[in-house]
Amino acid sequence: MRHYKRIERGIGEYIAGRYRRAVEVGIGNNPDAARVIAAAGGLMLCTDIRPGIRHDGLTVVTDDIFEPDHRLYAGADLIYAVRPGVEMVPPLIALASRTNCDLLVYHLGCEIYEDGGDVVDCGPVLLHRYHRRCP
Repeated sequence: MRHYKRIERGIGEYIAGRYRRAVEVGIGNNPDAARVIAAAGGLMLCTDIRPGIRHDGLTVVTDDIFEPDHRLYAGADLIYAVRPGVEMVPPLIALASRTNCDLLVYHLGCEIYEDGGDVVDCGPVLLHRYHRRCP
């Protein structure tokens, strides 16, 4: 489990150094990346489909990525997900496109969606950028 926490901290450090208004989709019981981003002042909020998820110091709201409340993501410069199901990637891309923000995904193992998007080396792992914000 220690290895996964190092990965999540590395993801958080990468995002915290590049984005000012990030939203994590599907936080579940893994708040480490969000905590790093929040400590740097770059986290808007986190979402999860399951109600009642709480993490001290983080704003977590219930939302379904398949039917998202677009108001939650307004103003974000990044939407990211850590180990989402691959079926979540198409609606994440659609949401990032509509919100006009970057989308970064850290996949479980060798799982990728279609061509894998742009591969981003964030140090401990590779992230996949499936959408880039339009200027």
